[in-house]
Amino acid sequence: MDKELLAMLVCPLCNGKLKYDREAQELRCHYDGLAYPIQEGIPVMLPEEARAMDADEKLPSSPGRSPGRSPGHIGDA
Repeated sequence: MDKELLAMLVCPLCNGKLKYDREAQELRCHYDGLAYPIQEGIPVMLPEEARAMDADEKLPSSPGRSPGRSPGHIGDA
């Protein structure tokens, strides 16, 4: 997706920044929990066409967060 176009696009509901998911071909608004599809290279920025993200997708990934573990997990001692 064109970086200049991506920089101009915002969520149509909250006007917040969108995160581009290249693998899923979606633009994600973590605030509203919606993922807008990209079809044939064109972002579909209609809320009624957006997919509701599940709880795991809404959480920001961080270097300390491992897949498959809950955020409060304490390592095996």
